[in-house]
Amino acid sequence: MEKRILTCIGCPMGCQLEVTLEKGAFASVTGNTCKNGARYAQKEVTDPRRIVTTTVRVEGSRENACTVPCKTAQDVPKDLIFAVMEDAAAVVATAPVRIGDVLKENAGGTGVSLIATKNVN
Repeated sequence: MEKRILTCIGCPMGCQLEVTLEKGAFASVTGNTCKNGARYAQKEVTDPRRIVTTTVRVEGSRENACTVPCKTAQDVPKDLIFAVMEDAAAVVATAPVRIGDVLKENAGGTGVSLIATKNVN
């Protein structure tokens, strides 16, 4: 039996969770004050995922912007974050860029697109 201590990010409460694993599988969680905590704990110990935020280069901006902020359209497996960042570093967008524009499909081999989060003219 293994125990892990996590701080929940499922809601603003930030509960301290104690997760019990048996033979590497999720068994139970204590310390959560809402259902979000139990869901977060199970997901975090079995399939941790994150939204990745970064910037990519922009060319041709009338505003003299050299980057545009972006994020993954969905959460990606935590162990693929660096692959997503490598792909993002190679992207050069051409202005104008609109919120929601796909800047890179299948970022890091995740099947998830990298999308713009700001308009750049």
